[in-house]
Formats: sequence, C-alpha cells, structure tokens
Amino acid sequence: MRLKMLLFSVLVSMFVGLLAALLPAVGTEPEQGAKPTIGSTLLPLPSPHDSNCSHLTVKLEFSSEVVEHEYIVAFTGYFSAKARSLYISSALRGSRDRQLEWHVVPRENPASDFPSDFELVHIRQASPSSLLTLEDHPYIKRVTPQRKVFRTLKYAPSPEPAAPCNAKPVTQKWQSSRPFRRTSLSLGSGFWHATGRHSSRRLLRAIPRHVAQILQADVLWQMGHTGSGVKVAVFDTGLSEKHPHFKNVKERTNWTNEKTLDDGLGHGTFVAGVIASMRECQGFAPDSELHIFRVFTNNQVSYTSWFLDAFNYAILKKIDVLNLSIGGPDFMDHPFVDKVWELTANKVIMVSAIGNDGPLYGTLNNPADQMDVIGVGGIDFEDNIARFSSRGMTTWELPGGYGRVKPDIVTYGSGVRGSGLKEGCRSLSGTSVASPVVAGAVTLLASTVLNRELVNPASMKQALIASARRLPGVNMFEQGHGKLDLIRAYQILNSYRPQASLSPSYIDLTECPYMWPYCSQPIYYGGMPTIVNVTILNGMGVTGRIIDKPIWQPYLPQNGDHIDVAISYSPVLWPWAGYLAVSISVAKKAASWEGVAQGHVMVTVASPAENDSDVGELTSTVKLPIKVKIVPTPPRSKRVLWDQYHNLRYPPGYFPRDNLRMKNDPLDCLIRHFQERGPHPHQLQGHVPAPEEHGLLCRGAGRTLLMVDGEEEYFPEEITKLRRDVDNGLSLIIFSDWYNTSVMRKVKFYDENTRQWWMPDTGGANVPALNDLISVWGMAFSDGLYEGDFSLADHDMYYASGCSIARFPEDGIVIAKNLKDQGLEVLKQETAVVEGVPILGLYQTPSEGGGRIVLYGDSNCIDDSHRQKDCFWLLDALLQYTSYSMTPPSLSHSHSRVSPPTGSEHPLPQRLEGNHLYRYSKVLEAHLGDPKPRPLPACPHLSWAKPQPLNETAPSNLWKHQKLLSVDLDKVALPNVKSYRPQVRPLSPGESGAWDIPGGIMPGRYNQEVGQTIPVFAFLGAMVVLSFFVVQLTKAKSKPKRRKPRIKRPTYLQQQTSTGKTPTV
Repeated sequence: MRLKMLLFSVLVSMFVGLLAALLPAVGTEPEQGAKPTIGSTLLPLPSPHDSNCSHLTVKLEFSSEVVEHEYIVAFTGYFSAKARSLYISSALRGSRDRQLEWHVVPRENPASDFPSDFELVHIRQASPSSLLTLEDHPYIKRVTPQRKVFRTLKYAPSPEPAAPCNAKPVTQKWQSSRPFRRTSLSLGSGFWHATGRHSSRRLLRAIPRHVAQILQADVLWQMGHTGSGVKVAVFDTGLSEKHPHFKNVKERTNWTNEKTLDDGLGHGTFVAGVIASMRECQGFAPDSELHIFRVFTNNQVSYTSWFLDAFNYAILKKIDVLNLSIGGPDFMDHPFVDKVWELTANKVIMVSAIGNDGPLYGTLNNPADQMDVIGVGGIDFEDNIARFSSRGMTTWELPGGYGRVKPDIVTYGSGVRGSGLKEGCRSLSGTSVASPVVAGAVTLLASTVLNRELVNPASMKQALIASARRLPGVNMFEQGHGKLDLIRAYQILNSYRPQASLSPSYIDLTECPYMWPYCSQPIYYGGMPTIVNVTILNGMGVTGRIIDKPIWQPYLPQNGDHIDVAISYSPVLWPWAGYLAVSISVAKKAASWEGVAQGHVMVTVASPAENDSDVGELTSTVKLPIKVKIVPTPPRSKRVLWDQYHNLRYPPGYFPRDNLRMKNDPLDCLIRHFQERGPHPHQLQGHVPAPEEHGLLCRGAGRTLLMVDGEEEYFPEEITKLRRDVDNGLSLIIFSDWYNTSVMRKVKFYDENTRQWWMPDTGGANVPALNDLISVWGMAFSDGLYEGDFSLADHDMYYASGCSIARFPEDGIVIAKNLKDQGLEVLKQETAVVEGVPILGLYQTPSEGGGRIVLYGDSNCIDDSHRQKDCFWLLDALLQYTSYSMTPPSLSHSHSRVSPPTGSEHPLPQRLEGNHLYRYSKVLEAHLGDPKPRPLPACPHLSWAKPQPLNETAPSNLWKHQKLLSVDLDKVALPNVKSYRPQVRPLSPGESGAWDIPGGIMPGRYNQEVGQTIPVFAFLGAMVVLSFFVVQLTKAKSKPKRRKPRIKRPTYLQQQTSTGKTPTV
C-alpha cells in the first residue's frame, strides 16, 4: 500500500511538472526561434530572432561636415513661418549683392505647424557681407552653418568565443576614437560590446540581475511608484510600434527625411527599454509616458536642424525628462548648445552620456559637459570605473585655468541588459547605456515626489550628487560625486526644500586621490594661484544671483590667515546654475612657513519666488570649506613654468594629431591641464611645475619655461620679452612636433556627403611660429617628418611623427639618430631610412648670466595622449641642465653627437597658404585677408577678498557624506519590503535572468499575468488533492473489515516479534 501511494505521488508530481513546462513561464514571453548569434556571419542589422543575449560588436565609420550653402538663422523669439520669411527677406534686401539667390528650406515634421525660433535657409554663394547683413536684423540673433552627421554601422559577431549570456569575455582591447561631431555613445568606437556580467569569485554573481533591481528600484515599485505621470523623451533611432516590452508609448515622432517611425538599428529600442520596459529586462519606470523622437536615419544621418526642431517640440509637449545618448566634443556648436539651455530653462531634466573616450582626461562630450545637464559616466558591476568612460575636467575654461568637475555621477554602463530590436533582451556597454540608467532612475524618482513643482534640473541633480556613494581610490574627474544611489536619492527628494548647493561642496588640496590633480602638489608664496572652478546649483529657480559678494572667512587657529583668496562668479545664475571661481594663493608672511591652512567662503544666492507666492525673493546661504597644504617657497631653480596659453585643439578648427600613426584619431581634440597631460610632479625629481595660462607677458617667477606642442602664434611683444628674459637667466625647453605643408594637404579628408574638404589649420605644432621665437639665437626646426625607435643613454625611445633641427649654433650640443622618413611614406607610400637626423640640441646663451635653451623635435614622449615610450628621464636630465648648468655626460659624450646643422640641408617650413588659424587664434585676427596680431590683452589682476577671520576651530574632516541643508534622511523611512531571492543556479539557454522578483514581473499592478496564471495552478492542485482522497476512500471501502483485537499490543513489541513478512488478509 505504501509503495502504491509513493508511486502515485511521483506520477502526480510528474503530471504537475509537465503542465508547468507546457504553460508559458510566469512573467516572460515565449521565445520563438531564439538562437545564439555566436559564430553567425556578418549581419547588416541584428536579427529580431536572435538570442535574448546577443553578442555583437558594432564598428563605426564616422564623418561630419558643414552642409554647403545651408545656414541656420536663429531668431530672438518664436515667430510664425510667414514672419520668419519676412524677416529674412527684409534683412537680405539690405545686402549689396543683388545677385543673391536664397530660399527657405522646407521642414516637414510635427513642429512645422508651430512657431519656431530658427529657420533653415539655402543661400547660394553667400558672401561674408550677406551673412553679416542677416545678423544685423534686430530679430535675428545668429547665423551658423548647417551641420550634417554621417555614420556607417557594421554589425559583426564578437571575436570572443561563445559564452553563456551571463559570462563576460576574459579580455577586451580599448582604444579612443573621438568622433568629429555628435554620435551615439554606444554606436561608435567599438564600444558596443555584449560583455555580459563579470564572473568572479564573489557569491551571488553567477546570475545577472537587471540593472533596475540592482539599484533597488523594486523597493520603490512595491511602494507604488512606477514612473506614473512623468513624460520621458528618448532622442535616438526610434522604436517599433508593437514592441512587447512597452505599454505606455504616448507618441512616436520622426524628425528625419525617412518615412518610418520604426527603429532599424536597435539602439533606440535598447535605451527606451532600460528606461521603461515592463517585462523580461525591466526598466526603471514602466508606467511613464514614453515620447520617442527619431532623430537618426537608418543610414545614421542627422542634422542640427532636426535636433532643434525636435527640441522645440519637446518644450511644447512639456517633457519632464530627456535622455540624450549622443555627444561630441564640439561645445562651440552654438545653436545646439543654446537650445539645450532653453530646454533646461523650461524644466526639462536632460540626462546625457559623458563619452566613450577614456581613459584619457579632458575627453568630455557635449552636452553632458554643460552645468545644467546631468553628465553620466560608466562603471562595471564590480564598481570599477569603465575604461571607456570619458574623464573630466571640462575644457570650456581651458587654457585660462582649471575646468569644472564632470561627470556628475557614474552608474552601471558595462554589460547592461536592455530590450532587443523586436523582442528579447541584449547586453550592451558604453556611457550611452549608463545614461538611460540614470534617466530611468530620474523618471522613477520624479514620480515619487508629491509636489512636482519642486522637481527641476537643479533639484534633481542636487539629490543625485548629494546621495551618490563615493568610490574609493578614484579621483573626482573620473567618478564625479560617486555612484548612483537610488534609495538615498529618494529619501533626499522627499524631504527637499528649494536651496542652493555647490559642486564640489568643498576644496581640500590635501585629499588624495579624490582631489587629484589639485592635491598633487602643495602651494607656495610667489607661485601661480591655484584656481578651483566650482559649480553653483540653484534649486530655487531658473534664474538667480549672488547677493553682495562672497565672504572669505579664515580660521585663525588653523592658520587660515596664511592664504589669500580671490573670487569671481557668474553675474546671473541661468539656467539653474552658475560658476564660482576660487583662486587660492599664499600670503607673503607664509613664504618660509610649512603647514595646513583652513577657512571657508560664504555665498548667498537669491532667486525670484514663484508668481503665486507672497515671498518676494528666496535666499539660500552655502558654505565652501577650503583646506590647503603650504610649503616654503622653493628656490627659483626648482620652479618650472609650463606654457599652456599657446595650446589649441578641436573644436572649432581642424588641428591634426601629433602622431600620424593614430589614424583613428585625426583630430587633436584634447587640451588638458598640464597635470593631466603628464609628466606629474613626482616624475620631475623635485621640480615644481606651474601653469602659464595668460601668455608670456604675464609669466610667473621660475628658472625654466617648458613649451610643449604649441599650436598658437605669438605676439611680437611676447617674442621680445622672452628674448630679454633668456638674456637675464630664464632657460627654455621646447618640445616641438611636425609641420609640413605637403603632408598637411595630404592629411586633409573629403566628406562624401557634403563634398567638401577639411584642411588642417596647422601641423602637430606651429613650427613657423616657434622658429620666429628662437630665430634670434640661430635656431630653427625643419619641415622634415620622422619616425622610429632608437636608444639614447641606455633608454629605449620612440620618435612619433617629429621634426628635425634645421639650424643650431655651432657651439651647441646636437644629438642625431637614424630614423624613418615618415613624410615620404605619407606622400609617396615609399619607405626610406635617413641617417643622422638631428633631434636634440642643448645650448648655453653667450650673455653673462644668460639662460640655456633645449630643443627636441617630438612631444609625444611626455604627453600621455598616445604616448608609447616616455622620456621623463630625459626631461629630468634637461631640467638639471637648464637649472644648474649640469650637462648630462650621457649626452655631451654620446657617440650620437654630431656637428650642429647650418640650415642648408632642409628648407624651413612656411605657413600654409590660405589657412584659417586666425579664426580660432587668441593672437591673430582677420585684416583685409591678411591676418595680423590682435590688440595685446592685459594680464589679469585678481581682486583679493577682504578676510573676515574666525577665532574658531575648523572641521577636521571636510568630507562628510554630502547633505543638503534641509535634508534629514531619518525622516524619510522606507517600508519593510520583503525581498524574494530564489536560490542561485545557472541559467538555462534562453532563460530570462530576472530573478529578484518572482517570475521577473514588476510587483503591484504588473503581476496581472501572474494573477491570471495562479488560479490555473490552484485549480489543478485542488483537483490532484481531491483525486487522491477519492482513490483512498474507494480503496478503503473495497477492503474487508478486520476483527478488532482484544488487546492492542505496543508497536515496538510488534516490530520485535515480526518475522519480516507481510501477513495476508
């Protein structure tokens, strides 16, 4: 009988298991035709029937140019199409060019029926005077060329061997490939990799969870917050109409010239899924209103005018959150930047990817580098900064000082799962993946706030950065304020009141590594002031101002009177933000003192109150603590001045790379502070570097001036002063680069779309300008272009697209090496080795007490952009020579020493005829077709703040977790949410990875399918139990009744006397 019951139970279990297998999985869609893509052939587009975790690599070819004859005419306000045409016609009638042909380019899109603040005009053979005439019209603000972006995607199988969806390739090779203009930040540069989750020895890492659950969005879901009532816009490649992951797509609009709303690439679908998918790979805010803006064609073409129209429409639709997973280094695209400001001024919270050009510093993308935009960097699931994630600082302010802190925050951007093109899920990497993670989190957070009027771009950014978790051992230009913490941000937002705050919230020049590069060296009396650029966030209103002036209050017990502080700031805080530039210098009385000094700056911000408020103005006072390390003034021989004023980079002009081997990076996009470029102070063997940011006429005190890769021209007064300073003891070290007009014409590139050429405005360095600077000493660089490996003083060296020394004084020391003629290779594709190329020269000037001059023809060995082999040892030896007249024996007695060249072997380079350097130069300006020097700018004079000393003790630790003034996290309690976590087991092929919530479905209203399926299981279970009892009852009735024994013997006695046989009835 027991055996029968056991067999019956087994059969019932098998039956129930079979039913469960035949029914659809709870909370998942049945997958049809799912198969892995590993090992498949080259795909023009990802198949909609691919595996839930596609493993694809996307390769990108990118180009961008100005559209010929097309101009964007921006107006001072919004006008109807008829009024805009009349204004343009009226302006052009005043032009002297009577043969001018023009017409308004029609724009057929959803915004064409509404007033607009710009017009797209086609002007054939527009002269500069015609454009100036347009800009003279009182209602026309600016005229800029129309830009066209072209991208070509190639989908190829990942080169890594096949692996489960939750496995990560063992190795990846990363390289920076900065686009010329704006591009999707996961569709480029080979950064769209299906990396999956990193496998490690940590527990509970075998099954990848969706990013929303990892960031604990399920806590807010179970509280009933799912993004309801929040409008979120996705500017990308579109979305198919009947995608099963989305339930609340409010509107799909097409801004391209293609007649489709669908996504032909998959990127826009993925981004929308991370934000608002409701099943499988869940998004953060599935109840939000999705507004899909298709701004890229399937051929990856877009125009600035498409974005401007789409932005205007987003303002009209009162969008709350806007995700922009695109970017480019061109922060001088004025119509685009202006429109971003207008968007945020209309309370649109813009979230944008910071860029995929890491690990180099100063590689931020626009618009993520703007103060009013939330710029997002990427980390992996082990909380390491992703190698591809771009680094700060911002470059808008350079070379005049330090840039601002960016990114704002970081979050998961490597191996994140999102919606596939038609169905299923896929894993992608890039900061364009991290951006929708934050956009989804922002959408979810906005839905939790009862008073939506409190939610604006500033208050949301304040909550995100105040709640972020700082990553240990990472500086602020890599992580910003830290890792996104969704729950703490929720707590802050729900106890928030409007106020101002600062980013960063304190200045501590002693805190490493977070405050790097500020903390990399102490400050001293007589040195150049250290400038810290702080962002003021104004959560009280879109406009604001600083009342009176910021107040400097030093702490006397902490030697605060040993430092001087000068402060400059935005006259108007708009939109939602402004800057506070703090210059820190050492007081004269601390010239020989060493120690730590502290104080703080008090700033009061005021904003107009809302219209319905009785309060005239809202105010908020914030404190900026300052802590610095002071050392005694080093001797003049130890101080090195780095000329940063004469560096240029894209944007806005075409300045080619210093190393021509780097063909994937044709533009020199980087200008970074000298401490970010290298070498760092610890590599200078006791020498103290200081930036020279305002030209040679404003030079600080130092023994050696270091000039690296200068592209700028020089004022005549600068040349005269430098020669006088060298005669009086200043030494000069110049690291040059190539300049050859034939090669410059060769490295121009042609844009097939606009049929226009991009011509370099200078070479790797402006060698003709450098030759003007050093010609008085009988020195000059040549127009030769050389490359090769060699050994110098027992050190391996690499010469990367450098020039040679054409002329040098006969009593100088010259070192020559055998190198490859790279110029010949570029021009004629021929290879030749040139013997005895002069690359290094050392010279002591003849005047009494005069300085020393060193020339080296290549700068790549000390600039970390594409450095292959560093030459810091050489720089240290040269500094010993310039500071103490100690000629390195390894150079003076080198077997590579040759006689100085006289200049007859190589012609000196001449400036490229017709170059447009004057357009971007701080030195030159146009003058009747012949550029001439601008008026000499005055040296900046800082106005030092009058101190108001405090006789009180400063805080010992400036970094407490950033708290806003009115926030008390204890007041916002979280519910006791029960967490369901099934046992960890490997995923089956094609199985969904959602496991934090049973069945992978959202709680609350998103368990509708669960509610439909549970009754079926309950009914089947009841039937099984009923059948079991019926069978047992039937068997009991069929058995004959046994006589009742007179004496019931104990069971243990029966067991003892049993013979082991079952008695028969």
